[in-house]
Amino acid sequence: MKVFFYVQHLLGIGHLRRAATLAQALEHAGFEVTLASGGKPVEGYRVLQLPPASSDAAFQQLLDEHGNPVDDAWKRRRREALLAAYAAAAPDVLLIELFPFGRRQMRFELLPLLGMATESKNRPLIVCSVRDLIQSKPEREAEIVECFEHYYDHLLVHGDPRVAGFERSFGATQRLAGKLHYTGYVAQDLPSADSDVGAGEVLVSAGGGAVGQHLLDTAIAARPLTSLRERTWRVLAGINAQDLAGLQARASAGVIVERFRNDFTLRLRNCVLSVSQAGYNTVLETLQAEARAVVVPFAGGTESEQTLRATLLAERGLLQVVEEAALTPATLAAAIDRAAARPRPAPGAVDLGGARRSAELLRGWLA
Repeated sequence: MKVFFYVQHLLGIGHLRRAATLAQALEHAGFEVTLASGGKPVEGYRVLQLPPASSDAAFQQLLDEHGNPVDDAWKRRRREALLAAYAAAAPDVLLIELFPFGRRQMRFELLPLLGMATESKNRPLIVCSVRDLIQSKPEREAEIVECFEHYYDHLLVHGDPRVAGFERSFGATQRLAGKLHYTGYVAQDLPSADSDVGAGEVLVSAGGGAVGQHLLDTAIAARPLTSLRERTWRVLAGINAQDLAGLQARASAGVIVERFRNDFTLRLRNCVLSVSQAGYNTVLETLQAEARAVVVPFAGGTESEQTLRATLLAERGLLQVVEEAALTPATLAAAIDRAAARPRPAPGAVDLGGARRSAELLRGWLA
């Protein structure tokens, strides 16, 4: 059983990380997966790399591999590469991340891809993969549903409806009835190694690091104001961090600044508290690690997805939230002290079996 899985990350690498976790679960379930990635290359991920595209922070401008606005020639080259890769894979399942519920700027290649798949002699199962909450404009929902109904067989929503139903961010969800399937959240399995690495540390992270500079600076400044000031603080700036040297220069004794750690999830399980942005992957890995946590949702432009999910989880007592606009050393320190005084999240607080359940659903539909 062959799966062709399309994913496009534009700013951070969260979409690629979630897709890679799903791809790994599919392979464990016996699928042969081609993971076609259209974002900037990221070390450590096994993908079929398309000509890379990225975006400005407001998601208004699509940029090529040199950081320049894309033109028609680039779009044609990219579309041809994608269609050729799909034809060579000859999959039983076409799995597309987010579109048509997002990635509207990629229509130039995704509509031709969907058309090729739909019209092929051996039409594959066509499935959309989305997180629990999306950025949706009500005036476009009818167009989105029309596109989905025309091309897709199923919608995998990677969330727990006890926390957030898809209708929280997509008003036309009722029109998807019969094709919408909740999988639970997608989170990487924790390492099984019995290790106390990072025990007792405060772990500060900014995901890929593309938009986390203010959080990292504020965390370093907040440390002396917290009840955890005597602990070691480990600050992970991210692979896209622009000012690693500056962060290291501003770090006081007891603060370790690094770009990234391969043992991040192990340290997350052992830390006394996590401070991070509120991207889907980081939040779910934090819950899986049962770590006390403070999150600062990214709210640039019109982004609201991280804020809504973090708020819903905070209402369940699973983490503390500091809004980006209110982030100061004092507000962050107060949230850290509140989180440190609470018990760790209980296991099973949310459904984290999304990767395995997605593979089970695809197998069932093919059978």
